[in-house]
Order: sequence, then structure tokens, then C-alpha cells
Amino acid sequence: MSATESARLPGDAPAQRSLRLLLAYHGAAFHGFAANEGVATVAGSLAGAMQRVLRQPVDVVGAGRTDTGVHAWGQVVSCHIPADVDLTWLQRRINAQTAPALVVRQAEWAPDDFNARFQASWRRYRYTIVNRIAPDPFRAQTAWHVDRPLSVTSMRLASDVVIGEHDFSSFCRRPKGQPDASLVRRVLDAHWRVHEEGILVFEITGTAFCHQMVRSIVGSLVEVGTGRRRPSDMAYMLRARTRSAAGQVAPPHGLCLWEVAYGADPDGSLPFGP
Repeated sequence: MSATESARLPGDAPAQRSLRLLLAYHGAAFHGFAANEGVATVAGSLAGAMQRVLRQPVDVVGAGRTDTGVHAWGQVVSCHIPADVDLTWLQRRINAQTAPALVVRQAEWAPDDFNARFQASWRRYRYTIVNRIAPDPFRAQTAWHVDRPLSVTSMRLASDVVIGEHDFSSFCRRPKGQPDASLVRRVLDAHWRVHEEGILVFEITGTAFCHQMVRSIVGSLVEVGTGRRRPSDMAYMLRARTRSAAGQVAPPHGLCLWEVAYGADPDGSLPFGP
């Protein structure tokens, strides 16, 4: 029995305190982030593990609602738990149940009003592509294999177009039952880099993203990279504001929620360069 458990008497109701968790998970094990009865999800698995450890229900809020198959290295979650819980003990107990598919990288107390979703200043996603003739078995679950040669120069030119505040209707799946929902989003940075020979990484940072936005942008950029479209076509896709104008949706397993920031400058600018 832990010190936390032994110090708590039956019937006690300790004061609640806000908790911030930093998560990493492999998306192949989950049907997305949001809790969904009957299937394994990140929020459902985390909340279930915490309930078993703390012996009380826990409601978790994530900074980003990743889709089925999408990974995370820097997902942030907020919730409220008893104030007398030892966080090192809690982290180990959760990981003992959920690892290796889902792990708590860090656990710390947060201000009482902390909300992982609504107080995030920006979110950064990474998309990885293996651009070689032969697939990479060690990256098969975390990168999209594209065997046709890709022009990084063309993809870089095209990615500049999405930086700024735009209506991303061409690159987003409209929320069900919300035909008038705004799909205007602000992208702070978007760029490609060559991680190593044949390994390309696309990073995009924005204040918020809509459903399938990053994957749709990547799929369209890959069509530019293969020569099916020109770099200038990206501007047309953006202006068209219709899903049919954009390219394919890139597969989910290449995408990772890499980082979520809090307390950035009020104008949303990045405190560092690309």
C-alpha cells in the first residue's frame, strides 16, 4: 500500500487539485484520443487507469484530439485529482498499466484553472515520410512510405502558402451537424526538412487545427512533390474552400502531435525560429 493510500481514511474526501500530464502514445493501439465506449482510446485508457489507481472517476481534457492511428510525443492533458497524491507514485502506477503504448512522461501540479485544451498557445505536429524505393521496416508504423521521388524544393515553396490566417475549408473535414462552423485557423510556421537521406519531416505549428487538416495539407504537398501538381496550385486549393480542390489525405500513422505550448506571446508568435 502506498503512503497516499495508507494516509487516507475511509470516507475521507481530500481537496482536489489541478494536474497536468505530458503524454506520449503510439496511435496504432487506439481509436483516437476522445473517449468512445466500446473501443480503446487514449482518454479512455488514461482515465480508466487513473480511476483504478485513485479509486475515483477522473475526467481528462487533452490539448489535441488526435485521430485514430495518429501518434503523440507531447500531448498535454489536464484533470483534477486529490491534492494529497504523490505524483511520482501516480506516474509509475499509470505507466505500469498503460505502457508501452501509452506513457506519462511527466506529471506536475498546475494552476487551479488550468485547461490543457483552451489555454494552449500553439500546437506543433510532425509528419514523417520515408522517401526511398524500399520501405523501412523499423519506421513502418510511424512514417508514410512514398517510393516516388519527391522534390523537397517544390514542397517547401508550396508549404509557405499555408502560413498565416486562412479559411482551411479545402483541407478540413467539416464537423458533423455544424454546417456553419468556422474553419479559419492560424498557422504560425510550416516547413520541410531532410532528417537524413530519404527521411523527410514536415513540421507545422498553429494556434489550432481542424479535423484532418494536417494530413490533408501533407497529402496535397506530396502531390506537388511528385509533380502531379505545381507549387502555385497550393494557393488555388486554399482559395477554393472546397474539399474536392485539395489532394489526398495522408495516412494517419505518419503524423505525430509533437509539442503543445502554453504562455507564449499574446500575438501567438513563436519564441524561436524554425
